Amino acid sequence: MFQRVALIGIGLIGSSISHALRRRGLAGSIVGSAKSEATRATALRLGLVERAYASPADAVEGADLVVLCVPLGVYGEIVREIAPHLAPGAILTDVGSVKGAAIRDVAPHVPPGVHFIPGHPIAGTEHSGPEAGFAELFDNRWCVLTPPEGADPRAVARLQRLWQALGSNVELMGAEHHDLVLAITSHVPHLIAYNIVNTAAHLERVTDSEVIKFSAGGFRDFTRIASSDPTMWRDVFLNNKEAVLEMLGRFSEDLTALQRAIRYGDGRTLFELFSAARTVRRGIIQAGQDTAAPDFGRQQAKASAAESSTQP
Repeated sequence: MFQRVALIGIGLIGSSISHALRRRGLAGSIVGSAKSEATRATALRLGLVERAYASPADAVEGADLVVLCVPLGVYGEIVREIAPHLAPGAILTDVGSVKGAAIRDVAPHVPPGVHFIPGHPIAGTEHSGPEAGFAELFDNRWCVLTPPEGADPRAVARLQRLWQALGSNVELMGAEHHDLVLAITSHVPHLIAYNIVNTAAHLERVTDSEVIKFSAGGFRDFTRIASSDPTMWRDVFLNNKEAVLEMLGRFSEDLTALQRAIRYGDGRTLFELFSAARTVRRGIIQAGQDTAAPDFGRQQAKASAAESSTQP
């Protein structure tokens, strides 16, 4: 579908895109760039890219698809660097979790004739780095595209077909709406996870060893997403602050209602709220967006990653 794909950043998402492209034979060649020499060496060893460059500008030369797979905070810097080297007619996209910020930082630097179409594959694990990727990461997951006003519909359709070929379901929506939706479905849950883990770790009457030793299922799974890449999540919260703060306000109101029910022994309210939440969880499983397995699919993901890493 594309002659030369340039992955700017070869971490979990970038490496998974490479695996998925090669699984279906969707790219003539795949190249990448990474600041770290170790990352470049690993990407070459795993066959993720044919060439690995230290400079993003070198990587994008002649590419008809360029994918930004780096933290949001460096988008502007990188696009300023690569802009003079982007081929006319090329599609420039990204995988970031905040689309308003992506458009704000990228669009002003995109040269005429290059199609900038922001994207967000809603898929991932708590792991990072080139060895964390696997081809099945996007299978039956959603990828949201947020084309800015005036985007070429043919380029949008082409990118949509690519994500579908990678295994994703694709939805188009406005950037502002995307950021609001992701604030409650992804960003706030991660913020809560980071906070509750730190709260437990800082309790004066509970030692660090007890927090680790006696981690029950709920706390254990909070620690899973709290182990996600801190650089990426720092940039998410700095760039989606309005939507996150709005959702945090709603969350705080609902939490206050729970506090009131517990304080006054209102078992009926607690039961109704917990039942409603349980129904939502079951809906997620029925929609194929998770599994009912008690390990939340982690063993399956590891097996897929191991199998993918052995493929040529």
